[in-house]
Formats: sequence, structure tokens, C-alpha cells
Amino acid sequence: MKKILINREAWQTRVAVLSNDKLQDIYYDTNSKEDLERCYFKGKVSKVLPGIQTAFVDIGQSKAGFLHITEIDRALATEKVIENLQDGDESKDEFSMKEIKSSIDISKIFTEGSDVLVQVIKEPISEKGAKLTTCFTIPGKFVVLMPNIPQIGVSKKIETREERARLKEILTLYLPKGMGAIVRTTAENRSAADLQKDVAFLVSTWKSILKKYAKAASCEKIFTDLPLPIRVMRDHLDEDVEMVVIDNKEEQESVYKFVKNLTPEFVNKIRFYQGPPTLFDRFDVDQQIEKALQKKVQLKSGGSLIIETTEAMTVIDVNTGKFTGHSNLEETILKTNLEAADEVVTQLRLRNIGGLIVIDFIDMNSGSNRQKLSKFLEKTLKERDKFQSVALKISEFGIVQMTRKRSGKMLTQQLTNVCTSCNGCGFVKSLSSNAFGSLKKCKEDSVRLSLKGAVVLTTSLRVFDYLIQQEFHSILQLEKELGCKIILESNEVYDDTQCSVVASTINE
Repeated sequence: MKKILINREAWQTRVAVLSNDKLQDIYYDTNSKEDLERCYFKGKVSKVLPGIQTAFVDIGQSKAGFLHITEIDRALATEKVIENLQDGDESKDEFSMKEIKSSIDISKIFTEGSDVLVQVIKEPISEKGAKLTTCFTIPGKFVVLMPNIPQIGVSKKIETREERARLKEILTLYLPKGMGAIVRTTAENRSAADLQKDVAFLVSTWKSILKKYAKAASCEKIFTDLPLPIRVMRDHLDEDVEMVVIDNKEEQESVYKFVKNLTPEFVNKIRFYQGPPTLFDRFDVDQQIEKALQKKVQLKSGGSLIIETTEAMTVIDVNTGKFTGHSNLEETILKTNLEAADEVVTQLRLRNIGGLIVIDFIDMNSGSNRQKLSKFLEKTLKERDKFQSVALKISEFGIVQMTRKRSGKMLTQQLTNVCTSCNGCGFVKSLSSNAFGSLKKCKEDSVRLSLKGAVVLTTSLRVFDYLIQQEFHSILQLEKELGCKIILESNEVYDDTQCSVVASTINE
């Protein structure tokens, strides 16, 4: 069974989703940082690059968002191309849809300085601005409205053919002309009245977005998704949730009102918590968050995962560790790999890891065992991960390549900064390397500045001790080589990478 915990403080709101008391999802919302994903803007096209079929759109952020031609819906593209036809061009009546679709160019769709309604689908990452789209979506409890794409899709997790047909028929009846929708898993076995109510609310939301766009100034944000706690209720609250526990009375009332209006059968699951201990301490959430920031994840069998993320991809390495099995090596490896695959799915979701992912499972000689592992990973992803993913078959070397939809920032990006000592490398130079570097600098500066008589080499306390204890003869040799005396000094303010070389002012 699942639990949803909502912790609200003056500075931050946190929502945790637990499955059998194990942390499954964690969400943060602060006053100082705004989430851009799913927000709508009245953007201004700042640059059009036909070579890469991309338009950069100013949305009032530090970096312009980028809009690729694949994220422009065809109806808008057609409208803009015909709108931008100049006098003397092929007449608008003769300009066929087929020609537009076959040879469409982004420079014919947008001109610099023009306004366009855009939605953010990916948060800015590192040096990249937000990814934008004009293929709009507005999520509801049971359906996701696509106001400008007239197609109806049904979640793959709804497998019964009759139920899929019933849901499509209901949406066909209630969706306005020219609009489409995706039926969410939560819509399974829901009444037509429930779906109609959800569709009506989303259509009303879309109309309000269009009204705001007409009145808004360029680069203005015109629509933001629901507050975090309400958003989690919309996306996660179902019959599998045992309870929703909230430690703030005002927040509890807000959530209660939303749930009562949308799914009144779940209102009895909402509960108020009053410590001590604090809500997250009561369910051991903070400790689980700390573990989710570590590179190493321990498996119950004694094996482990090592998770490392680069700018291009995330690499996960599986190790057997202490587990030795009971009969043979192949049994040990298969059992560890299956347990690792299960934990990989948990960690991808918890850490919100997206993009390209490479998993290095332990090599298996048996082709049937590799097939078992591939099927298990695919099945587990489908059942337990809400984001779309594609995993290739495991190679003979035990490598699985997969992609997972990226949404928002990874947990490490939300809670950590790059280390100022190693600048993200994950390691720092050894004491001996820093000591040798200080001797090298002493030699180079003495020669470059033509220092004679005596020079003062100042280092950190640790490097000073190392030079005195381990490299005293090297200092004597350097003095002969330079023809001058070297005076060692330590400075408690210096770190191990710092040193300075100056001419001595002491009269000999």
C-alpha cells in the first residue's frame, strides 16, 4: 500500500510518496525557485535558425527557450506558412497542405520579433534553456487534454479491449471539435459523468489560457500548473493509496476541498498529523533522501549499484559484493542481476533520472538468463514507472541501453551543488601531488624571477609537514640546483592546493 506525506513549512513544501514505507517519489516546492515545466508563456521569437530547424523564444527567463520544428503542431505550422506568404508567392488557394508537410521550413513559420504561445516541456538544464512546444497538453485527473491535436489515445496500462473502446467512445462524445486527449490509467472503470466533468474543467482552463494570451505582454507567463500538493493528489491519489498525511491544517483543508470535488470517495484517506516527531522523521523519509544522494546503493543480497551521472548520460554498474549464491556462479549472477534490475527502476524514479541510461549488469553466459533479465526489466519499468522508457535487449556483455523521459530536475540537481574543491570531478589531488606541485612552483618562480640568496616557500600545514618529513632531501637537492636557500613556512589559511614563493627579506 502507498502513503502520501505532505510537509509544509514557511520556506518549503515537500511531498513524499511511499510504497510499503519505502520512498518512491519526492517533490519540492520553494518560494525562491519557480518550476517552469507545464507553464504557458506568451513568447517572443528572438532568433530563427533554419540550419537546425529551431527557433529561440524569449520567455522572460535568463536563457531563451528553444522550439524545434518537431514540437510545432502541423495546424499552427500550416497557418503561419500561409500567413507569411508574400505578394507574388504561390496563391494561398493553390498552396496545398501536402506541399507544406513535405517541405516545411521553420523560417517560413516564424519571423523574429513575432509572438507565439508556447508551453515548457523540459526545465532548463546546465547551459541549455527550457525546451518548448506548441503541441499543448493540460493534465487532469482522468484525461490529458490536447487542445490543438484532434487525436484520442488510451494509456497502455489499460489492457482490456472493451474498456479501451468504451473510454474512447465517451471522449469522442464530450470532446469539442478539433481537440484530442489521452486517457490516463486512473480513468479505468470510471463513469462517463466523471470523465465529462474532467474534460469540461480542462476545456475551461484552455479557454482561460487563450483569453490571457490575447491580453498579455510579450514574454509574460500566463498559466502555471496547480500547486504541488494538489498536483500530487491529481497524479497519485487512487485506490492503492492507504492514507494522505498532512502536517499543516491550512494545507489539509485545501487538499480536502480539491479531493472532495474531484474524487469524493477518497476524502476519508486525508488525515492531519501533529508531532512530535516531525512527519518525515516519523516515516524515516529524510534518511531515505540522504541515501538517494549517494553513489552507492546497497542490495539486500549483499550486491550493490554504483550510479554516476554525466552531462550526456547516467551509468549504473552492478556488483555482486558479498553474495556468493548457494549452488553455482550462474545462479548467483542471475539472482543479483534480477534484484539489481528491480532496484534500478526504484532509483530511476526516486532520483528522477532521465535521458540516456546505460546499465552494466554482471556478465551471464546463458542466453536464456539474459532473456529473463531483459523481460523482467521491461515488465518492472512498465508496472512501476509512470514515465515512458525504452530499453534495448541486453547484450552478450551484460549491457542494457535505455532512455527514460526527462521531467524536471534530478534529485541531485535540486539538493546539491558542485563541490568547490574538486569542481565536480569527484576527487582531489593527493597530498604528495600537492607537495610536489609546490616544489615545482618554487623552482619555476625562482628561475623566472631570478631570485637569489633565499626564497620563502609558503604552503598549507599538511603540505608543510609532508615536505619536512618525506621530502627534506629533495629540498636540499633543489637548493643546490638553484644556488639559494629555501625557507619553508606554513599558513593555516591555505588549503593543500595553495602555495606562494617570494624572496626572503631576512638578512643573512
